[in-house]
Amino acid sequence: MNTGSDFFNIDSLLTEDELMVRDTMRSFVDREVLPVIEEANRENRFPMDLPKKMAELGVFGPTLPGEYGGGDANYVIYGLMMQELERGDSGIRSFASVQTSLVMYPIFRYGTEEQKRRWLPALASAESIGCFGLTEPDHGSDPGGMVTRAVRDGDSFVLNGAKMWITNGTIADVAVVWAKLDGEVRGFLVEKGTPGFTAPEMKGKHSLRASVTSELVFQDCRIPAENILPGAKGLKAPLSCLTQARYGISWGAIGAATACYETALDYAKTRTQFDRPIASFQLVQQKLTFMETEITKARLLSLHLGRLQDQQKATFYHVSMAKRNNVDIALQIARMARDVLGANGILDEYPVMRHMNNLESVRTYEGTHDIHTLIIGQAITGIAAYT
Repeated sequence: MNTGSDFFNIDSLLTEDELMVRDTMRSFVDREVLPVIEEANRENRFPMDLPKKMAELGVFGPTLPGEYGGGDANYVIYGLMMQELERGDSGIRSFASVQTSLVMYPIFRYGTEEQKRRWLPALASAESIGCFGLTEPDHGSDPGGMVTRAVRDGDSFVLNGAKMWITNGTIADVAVVWAKLDGEVRGFLVEKGTPGFTAPEMKGKHSLRASVTSELVFQDCRIPAENILPGAKGLKAPLSCLTQARYGISWGAIGAATACYETALDYAKTRTQFDRPIASFQLVQQKLTFMETEITKARLLSLHLGRLQDQQKATFYHVSMAKRNNVDIALQIARMARDVLGANGILDEYPVMRHMNNLESVRTYEGTHDIHTLIIGQAITGIAAYT
């Protein structure tokens, strides 16, 4: 099993339970993800046998109460799970992030007891798959400008509009869809097979190829009135879900960065030029030192964020800083690792180029790097620069 690097002995800050979960997930990724992920990436498909196996390890909804199928775990454990999954691939972690933070979380926080009982255990066990429909073709960083509409018609709601860049959309059994009802953003549960609802898969991606990315299209899509999430009112509701997902992404990026760093380190020790391993050259050591240092800083940032989250002291701008920093650093590390590997860095014999391409998407989804910059800037100055 890959033991990972821990230059600052950060493992000493983790509890026995946290270490056990982390090591279990690390073994799972080594055994179940790494042997299949390059082929899945090459073939542009998600490995559909993984969700049930992930569910057996409690990956979906780990922080939710056990009565709904959750794991009653803390947020650090959730983060460590995301870290190890993304060490395998961003697409695998994305599946788990969406299922947990963008589908189970809003149902748990904003749904009725009946909705919770129906969907949460099924999603936790991966008997059902979910997706989250907020982003639209013309409204990404400005979700409040959405044009998808819901109209009340007797004991039903009728939805019209479209969503884009939706992870898991084509394979989802239920979609958490955000639409304006009488001018207010509301959340709805739209089930697969509902007339007027289609979810075509998006093709031609150079990034997140081992992930299902879809459009959601609603054409006079009629859903029962009981499918509204009664507690979800206003734009703050979907944004609260994004905060949950961004938290997991901050950890996941550490996993991708670690995979690239360890690949580069192993390669540098065995690749010889001028009769010496390239690890002996100053410029290579400079790159490796940068990688190790930034991974250490990112781990400490997300770990403290997790502790704050467990104390209910974390804010959305804390999460923005961790997501912004860790993803940006992970992408820099991936590019450096590709440089260390030289021409071999573009081969899928090594995971570096796959992680690099994936991280290009991770840097802009769930809030772009620039949007998180402005969120932090507003927290610092008290002035919103994007309105």
